[in-house]
Amino acid sequence: MAVTFDLFGTLVSTTRPEDPAGAVAEELRAREVSVPDNWCELYATPHVEIEPGMELPLPDHVRAALEEVGAEYGGEDVVTAAVRAAFDRRAELRDGATEAIDAANEYGRVGVLSNCSVPGLVERTLERVELGDRFDAVLASVDVGYRKPDPRAFEAAADRLGVDPTALVHVGDDPETDGGIEEIGGTPILLGDVPLSAVPTRLSEVQSR
Repeated sequence: MAVTFDLFGTLVSTTRPEDPAGAVAEELRAREVSVPDNWCELYATPHVEIEPGMELPLPDHVRAALEEVGAEYGGEDVVTAAVRAAFDRRAELRDGATEAIDAANEYGRVGVLSNCSVPGLVERTLERVELGDRFDAVLASVDVGYRKPDPRAFEAAADRLGVDPTALVHVGDDPETDGGIEEIGGTPILLGDVPLSAVPTRLSEVQSR
């Protein structure tokens, strides 16, 4: 058995920009990028075709939006840094998170599997809450290439942790995304059904089946 945890809303609480397009625009301007007047419309419009279930890195979307109107942005690193700064916010470890991770370690390898389109944000958030060295694998959808509930995201996590997908347990707070593990025969533990503090008991129940 191996266990993966969702990050945002499961292990940590964090804030998102109330106006993501505006937050990205502010960070672009701070890096001397001329942001188009219709930026909000551009930000809300898809510019890159991807197949269902795949993850498009947010910097790729932002670069495509700027290129749509011929705006110069000074290189890929500039946009990536702006996007990361726009979403890198204060994070707090949720009550019961450490105990849940400790319990999971008793049954096998443990990882993080998080939907996140901002490169490096998952790792940065783990560092903020001092969990950077607690996992055998950290997988963000922006790196895996697929978003939960796409089964390929869970299969990638199982592969990295060295178990059959049916032996993977995933702890998360969103039935629609985190519950997708059932499609590959894995087991979800959803925080809408139990509190984080109950995860150790639920893991014991799964192991004893």
